[in-house]
Amino acid sequence: MEAIEVTAEFDRKGRVTPLSFKWRDHLYTVTSTGRQWEAEDERHVLVMAAGDKVFHLCFVRDKGYWYLIPPVGYGTNLMA
Repeated sequence: MEAIEVTAEFDRKGRVTPLSFKWRDHLYTVTSTGRQWEAEDERHVLVMAAGDKVFHLCFVRDKGYWYLIPPVGYGTNLMA
C-alpha cells in the first residue's frame, strides 16, 4: 500500500465518492466509482480513471489516510 492524496465526498450512510487522487506526482480524475466494501477500520473503493485504468483505493478511518493498493500483476508501472 502506498499513501496518496484523495479528493472525495462522503455521504451520511458512509458511502464515499472519490473525485480525484494524486499518485506519484500525477493527478488522476475519477470517471466512475465501482464496488465498495468495509474491512475492519478500512473503506475500500474500486475506481476507474481516464484511460479506463482501474485502481483500488483504501481509506483508513482511524488514521484519516488514503492508500492505493496496486493491482496484482501490474508491478509498479501503472501509468503505462
